[in-house]
Amino acid sequence: MYLNILKFFLNSKELSKKDIKYDNVKNILIVRQHNQLGDMLCSVPLFAAIRKKFPSASITLVASPINYQILFDDINPYIDDVLIFNKSTILHLLRFFKNLRRKKFDIGIVPSTVSISRTSHFINYISGAKIRVGVKRINDKINRTDFLLNIKSEFDWDVKKLHQTERNLDIGRQIDCDLTPEEKKDVRIVLSDDELNFAKEFFDKNFPDKNKKVISFHPGAGKTPNRWSENNFIDLISKLNENFNCSILLTSGKIDKEITAGIKKELLKRRIECTIIENSSIRKIGAIIKNTDLYISNDTGTMHVAAYVNANVIGLFGPTNGYEWGPLNENGMYIQSPTKDINDIKVEDVFEKAKTILEKH
Repeated sequence: MYLNILKFFLNSKELSKKDIKYDNVKNILIVRQHNQLGDMLCSVPLFAAIRKKFPSASITLVASPINYQILFDDINPYIDDVLIFNKSTILHLLRFFKNLRRKKFDIGIVPSTVSISRTSHFINYISGAKIRVGVKRINDKINRTDFLLNIKSEFDWDVKKLHQTERNLDIGRQIDCDLTPEEKKDVRIVLSDDELNFAKEFFDKNFPDKNKKVISFHPGAGKTPNRWSENNFIDLISKLNENFNCSILLTSGKIDKEITAGIKKELLKRRIECTIIENSSIRKIGAIIKNTDLYISNDTGTMHVAAYVNANVIGLFGPTNGYEWGPLNENGMYIQSPTKDINDIKVEDVFEKAKTILEKH
């Protein structure tokens, strides 16, 4: 009921891109306060498209405390400033909204592609942005706060089976922010010399035999249904080792320690050595993955990192859709479970895909 009352008082007059004086745009706000690394990385082409359309504008991103470091470090070529939406105390909130209003935004964008956040739309409205861009509906989800937007559209992305990067770009396309196919390929995590040297030193120390292929795996994931079983990874690693006499690397986040430790223990029983790298920075992990011959990963954030450094990567998908979240790079592919249960992906099927990639490179 309170939304209907607010709608009565705050309802925005609908505009179109023709109402935008593009040459006069100085400050742009993007409100994307999701915590998931994959969500954020799929937003990068949108950020690039906005920068392309408005090369001289200052672009500010609203992020959560959790995803701030990822965004500021990895997407800085397109973002000038990051405002942290910290709602832990009243003082933090007051400070946030004071900084938000100080900017005097011309355009505010809420790229809702997974869920629709009322908070994000109110942040966008309170910012004072004159042009407010977002969605009216995504698939079967109606935006109950669309009255706070004045440029908005309905999107049937699931019907079209669009990837998340295209869904993000669709929102920008409402105000002529877009990329060519070649420009999309150029949106990558650009690794520094220090990061590349870190990877080289890591390989020199852990994989001194340069004649052996290095195959890396990420057997963890934040969501249990997205995890291919430990036994499947163990059997796959054993089969790849038997056929390619390769070196094995496991990447691990804080929540993955038990999984990777269990796999390493079982591999040692089979006399297969493996190296684990854990809790390193996203960019350093990316540099290491880029230098491996193949990365096989569950549907999780590091799979997207692998795609953005253009590694050879195979993503494994169960309940989520590979066409929507799969690695979108020249050297990426995905395998979708036929039943939505990730453990119905057969070890043999993954091995055959891996074999094809390894024999090409």
